[in-house]
Amino acid sequence: MTSSAASDIHPAILKLESLAPFDLTSGERAALQALPVQTAELKADQDIVREGDHPTRCCVLLEGLACVYKLTAEGRRQIMAVQVPGDIPDLQSLHLNTLDNSVGTLTPCRLGFISHDAIRELCRAHPRIGGILWRETLVDAAIFREWMLNLGRREAYGRLAHLLCELVARLRAVGLVQDDTCDLPLTQAELGDILGLSTVHVNRTLQELRAAGLITLRGGSLTVDDWAGLAAAGEFDPAYLHLQPRRT
Repeated sequence: MTSSAASDIHPAILKLESLAPFDLTSGERAALQALPVQTAELKADQDIVREGDHPTRCCVLLEGLACVYKLTAEGRRQIMAVQVPGDIPDLQSLHLNTLDNSVGTLTPCRLGFISHDAIRELCRAHPRIGGILWRETLVDAAIFREWMLNLGRREAYGRLAHLLCELVARLRAVGLVQDDTCDLPLTQAELGDILGLSTVHVNRTLQELRAAGLITLRGGSLTVDDWAGLAAAGEFDPAYLHLQPRRT
């Protein structure tokens, strides 16, 4: 594990800016860049924190994809959230002593770890940043509600279309989408754990989306060929993400 340079938390700053209804001041940006961050690289399919842990620090996802998940007694996994660069998947550990879920990597990831004390001091010194972090937890809850609707009331075709729309929108907010194309190296088994579908059902549904001319998914790269069509298929309305217009 190594100490970070100021540029290491750039994805987190982009994420906060995508949620903030105001521009960060130079002082707020400098305070974020000055946070003491310890970085680490993890391989795919490794736990970052586990259910029942008592963390004293939060992790910021800097590169790669991670997930929040829970397991049944038989070891079957349900992915509750997909984390993209800039996300702080265990932010709730700042106020909850015991984690009630696990966080793991889906792909090789680079992570930044920030102590709870450093985050609390940042929030005391810069209350508006504390407000954005609170806003982030509220948006996480909004995403969770949308996922509940997706899992409970949409058929497989709509579920997958909605998920892809959401991930593209969130990756776009942190500058990781170019010409409607982004890296999305999720396996069909992982998509099944997200959507509550068998791998066979995921494969068939992907073929249907391709055949409809909505997406191209090849070699871990996703291209949305028909955004309006994909959004309609998934009944996707990005309002629940509460993303702010990019300011220049």
